[in-house]
Amino acid sequence: MKSCYSNCSIRFIALLALLLLTGGVSAQADLDPTRWESDMQAFQRQDELNPPPQGAIVLTGSSSIARWNDQAAAALAPLTVIPRGFGGSVMGDLLFHLDRVVLKYKPRAILIYEGDNDTAYGVPAETILDQLQQIISRIHDELPQSRIYVLSVKPSILRKNIWQNAQLVNAGYRMIAATDPLVHYVDVANPFLKQDGTVMDDIFVADDLHLNAMGNLIWGASIRAALMPLEARHEAALKD
Repeated sequence: MKSCYSNCSIRFIALLALLLLTGGVSAQADLDPTRWESDMQAFQRQDELNPPPQGAIVLTGSSSIARWNDQAAAALAPLTVIPRGFGGSVMGDLLFHLDRVVLKYKPRAILIYEGDNDTAYGVPAETILDQLQQIISRIHDELPQSRIYVLSVKPSILRKNIWQNAQLVNAGYRMIAATDPLVHYVDVANPFLKQDGTVMDDIFVADDLHLNAMGNLIWGASIRAALMPLEARHEAALKD
């Protein structure tokens, strides 16, 4: 299996070349992963007060996950989930804090939502994909049976001008999943698009980026549909 995820297919290499040629490199924000230290400490306090079980499903990533933290357990019931989203994060932040938000829980599955802020901040697509590959490799090394669900970058009104870049990142996610049987690509983009391919305009709060109640229902249904076929069968064993 190691050769499967450590060696990119020819198509994946071609995709990276395409990303380089289509403006993936641009000015980046100064993203210091240590800026999340207070969030990491808050997660640690939560764990001390209410230790989560091993073998659950960790949900992590940027604000679309973080803002869903309080709703995730109900939306994905009866699955046991550990919400560990930290809003504003990028893939590099998750890579840096992987031990503290994922590996320490020894989860049977990990759901990741990153790439939204990355593209907005001008992080090159090839950097995002390389960081995801590093995350996957570390998870495989420490949790060789754990499944990884990678959510596509969602469209939004605020970021429609960079949607083309996000679509290229999504194509990269899909290609990574195609080379690894433990990685699953979850499409949360198309459910938010109208028939003409434009993003729905009634699923966001006032900032035109984060989801309102209707948007969260669509988001939750898409995630639930992706997780249930594999994870429902493992839930009974966790609770025995």
